[in-house]
Amino acid sequence: MIEVSSLSYSAGSTPILHDISTTLERGGITALIGPNGAGKSTLLHCISGLEKPASGSVRIDGHDPFAVPHRQRARLVALLQQSPALVSRLKVRELVSFGRWPHHQGRPCPEDEAMVDRALTAFALTDLAGRTIDTLSGGQRQRAFIAMTYAQDTPWMLLDEPLNALDPRHARDLMARLHALSRDGSRSIVIVLHDINAAAGWADHIVAMKDGRIVAQDASASVLTEATLRDVFDTPFELLHHKGRPVVVAR
Repeated sequence: MIEVSSLSYSAGSTPILHDISTTLERGGITALIGPNGAGKSTLLHCISGLEKPASGSVRIDGHDPFAVPHRQRARLVALLQQSPALVSRLKVRELVSFGRWPHHQGRPCPEDEAMVDRALTAFALTDLAGRTIDTLSGGQRQRAFIAMTYAQDTPWMLLDEPLNALDPRHARDLMARLHALSRDGSRSIVIVLHDINAAAGWADHIVAMKDGRIVAQDASASVLTEATLRDVFDTPFELLHHKGRPVVVAR
């Protein structure tokens, strides 16, 4: 599990996170939702060990990400940031192979190649493996970066707004693939989402944030209420159901 205790973070003199405490259980998808500036991405970065909090603690399966060696941390948690560096002439397979670096340190073995093959298959990229990144569509490119994160083969995948700039078809396809990968308990996914309906349709648990604080956290059905969403986003919502699935509509 990931345990966050009394965590606060400031960017210079500007407070961003205030006394955050949460426990993220292994398995499934946990979505971080909230308005712009709520602190979702910052919390994800603190959990990953990328940003060190001013106070409080983080434990990933009992390990302090700020105390363990970088290589060990890279085997615990994989982070995909909002705007990964685009190396345009890199081929898809080469990009995905970067996820194996914490394991082979420049000396790949057949096990590493097999994991890259599994990642390409999991995100429907096998036929694109020889293409360069700059020839892909936005949805294909996003799948390639997530496949690289998957190839890192960590128990935790942290994804920061991976649906950005994706059309509804590609967004649904990506969430369906992530959901399927998280079912057997070997991968736990924490994902920052602005699309409330994506969270409603695919997340097992939701952490709702506002002004650098957690407003609500629980199973998705418990958090996605009209009252909670109104408090989080300062906007009235109507919660409907279609074919047994919740649909959130801003009023």
